[in-house]
Parts: sequence; structure tokens; C-alpha cells
Amino acid sequence: MIGIPLGWVYSNFGEWVLHRSVLHGLGKNRKSFWSFHWHEHHQKSRRNDMLDDQYMRSLWTWSAQTKELVGLAVLALAHAPLLPVAPFFVGTVWACAANYYFVHRRAHLDPKWAREHLPWHYDHHMGKEQNANWCVTHPFFDLVMGTRREFLHVQPPAAEEARPTAPAPVPAAARKHASASGLR
Repeated sequence: MIGIPLGWVYSNFGEWVLHRSVLHGLGKNRKSFWSFHWHEHHQKSRRNDMLDDQYMRSLWTWSAQTKELVGLAVLALAHAPLLPVAPFFVGTVWACAANYYFVHRRAHLDPKWAREHLPWHYDHHMGKEQNANWCVTHPFFDLVMGTRREFLHVQPPAAEEARPTAPAPVPAAARKHASASGLR
């Protein structure tokens, strides 16, 4: 069972490393297979306030969405040999890969949802510095590695609603009435 938390930590670190080194590192080179991330996905997201219409295309087209899925499938297959020895670890890695795809896809089809539920990823695309906030599903390794940057100060609205507010001041006339009638 220790494989479950280890698989989650490993997967989140994998998100951080692959996004930073492969998708942004190699991806900035237009001749790289990974260039779709920087030159297609980031451009569309920036121009359309986080929306990337490539996620609306069929999976049978050779688009950024399909390339992302191919990359995730290759990673899943690479971990398959470990299945007999570490089934919980591999199962968690596979679940995290599937979660990554669905969460990332939803973030780019529903920007309002992304802004509310993945503010770190929204900041990654819409903030002034796109070379930070590498994690997509959870900012754990961005926090550990010091790469979490709040650019737009986007936080879920519930955080603001939960703040205690000072009671409204009682008008002087009401205080006088309460005092006179012994209602202190």
C-alpha cells in the first residue's frame, strides 16, 4: 500500500520535471516533437484566455491533444514492467496519468473552472512568467522546488467568503435605546 503515496509523489514530481525540462525545454525548439506544447498549446491558451480549442478536436487528428495522449501512453507503458512487483505504485502512476489528461483537458475547455480549481495552472498560462508553476494537477512540487508563483492572485472565491467580517456598527440611537431600556 505504500506504493499509492509513493506513486502520487513520483507522478507529481514527474509532472514538474517533464513540463519544465521536456515540454518547455525541448519544446521551445520548433524542430522538436515536443514543440506542440510551447508553439501551439501555449499560444492558443494565451490568445484565448486559457481556452485551447485543440481539446475539442477528434482524437484521430494529429494535434497537441493527441500528442499529449501519446506521451502519457508511452509513460504508462514504460511503467508496465513494474506491475508484478509494485502493483499499487504502477496503478497510482497510471491513475495519475489519466487524471492529468482529464484535469488538463478540462482546464483548457473551461477556463472559469481552471481559474477556480487550478489557480497555479491558470497562472502558468496567463501570468507574466510562463516558466513557473510547472505542476498541473497539484502544486506540491512547485511548492517544494520554489517554482510556485502567484501572478494573477487567483484564489477560489470560497477563501474570500470564509474571512471573518467585523460586525456592522450599531447606530448611536439604537445604543441609547438599549441602554435606556436596560438591554445591555
